[in-house]
Amino acid sequence: MMNKYGIGFFTTAVLAVLILTFAYQFSFQKAREHAQEEAEVKRETQTVPADANKKEGYYLIEEGGFLVVYASDRKTVYEYTDIAYDDLPENVRNEIRYGKYIRSQADLYGFLENYSS
Repeated sequence: MMNKYGIGFFTTAVLAVLILTFAYQFSFQKAREHAQEEAEVKRETQTVPADANKKEGYYLIEEGGFLVVYASDRKTVYEYTDIAYDDLPENVRNEIRYGKYIRSQADLYGFLENYSS
């Protein structure tokens, strides 16, 4: 009789270990798939580093009475300035009204330095 209980207990223990092993493997696979999906989404939504804009140029545009520097795509704000649009000379205001293109970062900071107060 004792032998029957021993065999039953052993069989139950083996089945429990097998069930736990399969459950762990299943949850591990799900977690791995989820992590891979998150990594793919992260790669797709990575932003362009600021250094990438150095080669493409910048646009100066007036917004709310102040100059705003945009990247070459004219959508991404590169920098907000405290330079008042009305304080600029007339010819510079006309250039900025339509979006003044500045080729390099050095030229950009030279321009901003000349017209900042």
